[in-house]
Amino acid sequence: MIVMSVVTALALLALVTQAGVVAVQRAFPPQGRMIEVEGATLHVVDIGPRDAGLPIVMLHGASSNLEVMRHPLGELLAREHRVILIDRPGHGWSTRARRQDSTPEIQARMINDALGKLGIDRAIFVVHSWSGALGARLALDHPRRVAGLVMLAPVTHPWHGGVGRYNEIIATPLIGLLLAYTVTLPLGYFIAEAGARNVFLPQIMPDGFVKDSATPLLLRPREFIANAYDLVTLKASVAGQVARYGEIKAPVTIIAGEPDKTVKTDIHARPFAAMVPNAKLIVLPDLGHMVQNAVPDLVKTEIETMIGQIVPLKAVSG
Repeated sequence: MIVMSVVTALALLALVTQAGVVAVQRAFPPQGRMIEVEGATLHVVDIGPRDAGLPIVMLHGASSNLEVMRHPLGELLAREHRVILIDRPGHGWSTRARRQDSTPEIQARMINDALGKLGIDRAIFVVHSWSGALGARLALDHPRRVAGLVMLAPVTHPWHGGVGRYNEIIATPLIGLLLAYTVTLPLGYFIAEAGARNVFLPQIMPDGFVKDSATPLLLRPREFIANAYDLVTLKASVAGQVARYGEIKAPVTIIAGEPDKTVKTDIHARPFAAMVPNAKLIVLPDLGHMVQNAVPDLVKTEIETMIGQIVPLKAVSG
């Protein structure tokens, strides 16, 4: 009787989850174009004037999608610059060919390929949180594509501890699938807003942020699993690339906050800035993890300062 009750409950939760997926996808449809890369599809939103010099490519962190970079920073930049927003593989409306395509190395290759298909030869890359490791990998493996790198509260180095027990369970075969396709979406609706508020601290989360950032897309099983893989494989990935940071030749600006409890500045931003030859570090005493929301005008100024200092590639080659 108990077993039958459990099976029935799981079946009902699975049905609720599938109905929830349909509702979420109707509420937050894709806003851009799809580009095929390595058996996967990347969702790309291209905004702003096309003839405004170096384009700006924006890459979001974990547990999010391109909308996190679009509001307010991307739209602010798009008044004067071409801005390319990309859902990382497995997030938002982008897919991944394999669940294991979770490393900065693989995702950098996929994004580099997509930009080539878009005709983007060089760009300024603006990366947040998890994508700090991705931005560094792009600068290492695809240096001709990276004219400059602006990093917001970036992950760059190994850290003590894990990434949350629930993520580790979700990344576990079978049990992770079972949880993702039954309880994650219904439970997530109740805790998503509280979790987002914690990431903003000590800043206050803007009203309507969860909806405006299309955060409910994360609760879909395939994306929740992809996000878990990204997180549980990240420490080994940065450990494998950290020794190469001195090879980065592109100009780098890092903006981070002293009280950021999500990605600690002393573990990531400061040692990264010390290793990169052409790095500028800005640490603000009252800034939390959501740099692009808290100080968009500062970020815009730093991006435009970098653009003004970039030497054209032909001049460098000549």
